[in-house]
Order: sequence, then structure tokens, then C-alpha cells
Amino acid sequence: MNTFLQNLRTRATEGYIRKVILPESEDERVLEAAKILVKEKIAAPIFVCSKEDATKIKSLGFEYVEIEEKRADALAKLLIELRSSKLGTKDELTPEMARSLARHPLMYGMYLLREGEGDGLVAGAGCPSADVLRAGLWLVGKAPEIQTVSSSFYMIVPAFRGDNEEILTFSDCAVVPQPTSEQLADIAIAASDARSHIVGDESRVALLSYSTKGSGGSGQSIAIVKEALELVRARRPKLIIDGEIQADVALVKSISERKAPGNLIGGRANVLIFPSLDAANIAYKLVTCLSPGTQTLGPILQGLKKPISDLSRGAKVDDIVNIVSIVASQSHEKK
Repeated sequence: MNTFLQNLRTRATEGYIRKVILPESEDERVLEAAKILVKEKIAAPIFVCSKEDATKIKSLGFEYVEIEEKRADALAKLLIELRSSKLGTKDELTPEMARSLARHPLMYGMYLLREGEGDGLVAGAGCPSADVLRAGLWLVGKAPEIQTVSSSFYMIVPAFRGDNEEILTFSDCAVVPQPTSEQLADIAIAASDARSHIVGDESRVALLSYSTKGSGGSGQSIAIVKEALELVRARRPKLIIDGEIQADVALVKSISERKAPGNLIGGRANVLIFPSLDAANIAYKLVTCLSPGTQTLGPILQGLKKPISDLSRGAKVDDIVNIVSIVASQSHEKK
């Protein structure tokens, strides 16, 4: 196991063992991950399950919360209240829909997180990312001063500008398709803040583009990146950030000096903010496929009031353990 993952697991347990809610009690990968979490004292998993699944979870010795009818009814009522502004629209939540959602382990688990019965939540091994995000937005909500919920992948890549492997943050790879300048600024700030909690180093943020300092002309995407840079600098004047720059300028010192002398990143970027979800998602998958030895952690949701992470439906047991470690470490920072 590399140093970053070892340190991550250490930070996850600082002070006390965090309670992380796992709503997917039927997934064998999640159950195997929970065994490791308990054995290595990384986190205390709390499963959310139906009455039928409770017997199995109990026999495995895990803590669990059984979905109760009375509490599910209270949750259904809350969901209708939270969605009252959507009455009469295509997004209206009917009582029947609310009743069904309130008995789903994911929504019920998010309700437990809202009520303070867990420190974080991890889901997505068997359900779509959109469902995890929706439940988080409805019941947990956005963090103060953040209008845009987004995501990051943490890429553990082989050494390419020194002797040691590195951790790069790629954002936003999973949530916002075509961010505005305001959304891009939110993404950059949230990614930087999340990295300080998860990796523990100083963020050096690059706002990426197909252009470097005007070399690509004055296209709309370039203008958006430039405006995002000004917005971030106004809100976080001490943050090390620059743009618009190309990926090689952000990552390679010699190219940075040649193409954009004097830029603040100097080829040392560790947080890469992409201009669109297309670019970010394609980039992280290309790196994963073409760079042997790369490990990918995420997507980690950012911009919510409490730590929540979405799993890839192709996640392996070790991936789930690592994601829970991240959520637990984020919970420590928030407390």
C-alpha cells in the first residue's frame, strides 16, 4: 500500500472511529469492505437495511439500522415539504413517490446522516450516481457559500516529474456538464478545499483550456475560464491558481517556462480543473487506461454540508475501503 493511502487511513481514525453509513447491505463487495473497515478499525460501518436483510447483517456482526415504518412516514412527509416548490411542475413529488423513496435504503440512509446518526455516507455500488446526488442534495444540502455541488477524482499516478508517485485531483468528472464561470469557480474552490482535507498538502490549481494565456484566441470556453480565474482570486486571494493554461503547461516545468513564463503554477499543478465534464471524464479514464499503475479514487462529492461519496458501480472491495477512508477523514476535518 502506498504512503498516501496509509496516511489516509491514519487520518480517518484520528480522535475516534467515524460512523459511515452504507445503504447497500445486499452488495457482497460492500460487505467484504465492511469486514476490512472493522478489522483495521478504519471506520464503523452502519448498514441500512430492510427487515428481511437485517438478519444477515446481524449475523455478520455489523451495526445496522432497520427501516421503520413510522420513521419512513416522517421522512416521506419531510420529502414532500422539501419539494413543495415543485408542485405543478414535472418535478413534483407525489405522496406515492415520497412514500416509496422514504423506504429506499439510500434515501433513508441520507435521512440518518441529516439527523446526525452518522459522520458520512458512501453509496453507489449498485445505484446510479444521479440517485446518490439527488438524495444528498435533498436531505443534506449544500455547504455554506457553495452554490455548485461537484466531484473530484484522486489519481495516484506513477512518478513523472520527480522520484515519487503523485496524487492529482481531477475535477469535475461526474456532475456538472457545461459549467459557467461561476460554477467553474465553485468547483475550483471546492476541489482545493477537499484536497487539503484528503491529501493534506497545499493546492496548486490549474484552470485548464485548449489555450494558454490567449494562444487559442478568444473562444467562449476561454472567456469562461478567464472569468472563473478572476472570481476565484476575488474570493480566495491566497489560493495558488492560474489559467487559462494547457495541461502540459500545468504539469511540466520546462513547458510552463517556455509557453507561459511567470505563471503562478510553474508546471507544479496538483489540482486540475477541466472546462467541461466531457474533458474531465475522458481525461481521467485515459490516464487510468494508459498509465499502468495508476489508482483512481472517486468520484468524491464536494460542496455538500456533510461528507458523501459516490462509488463506481465497477468498484472493487479495496476501492470501497479507500473511499470510506476518504469520507471518514473528511468528517474529521469538518468536526
